[in-house]
Amino acid sequence: MSAPQSLAKAAMNRMAARLGSGLADAAATLAALAQEAPARVQQELTLFWEEVSMEAERIEQDRDTGAPASRGGAVADPQERIDALRAKVAELSRRLDQMPATPDGPPRSPGQP
Repeated sequence: MSAPQSLAKAAMNRMAARLGSGLADAAATLAALAQEAPARVQQELTLFWEEVSMEAERIEQDRDTGAPASRGGAVADPQERIDALRAKVAELSRRLDQMPATPDGPPRSPGQP
């Protein structure tokens, strides 16, 4: 085989090897995602139903207290609204901290592990 033919064959061999390993890596990643998917879906459904329950409780409280029903549960006093938002953020943060860490999960903010 001449030098140009050898170089072309070597280049094709290396490209095939790299593409093959890339496909193997992609297949492994997909397999890992497929294994994690049921747990992730269950976790999201659980969180959704907790939110639905909390919203139902809020609606019941608004109805019992005679407060106007609104999506955000608006309170007349701005400081009370701020306090309520802070409590909600703290609750959401607590839930996020309780979620198991996944290697391919969503990125965390810089201050979190």
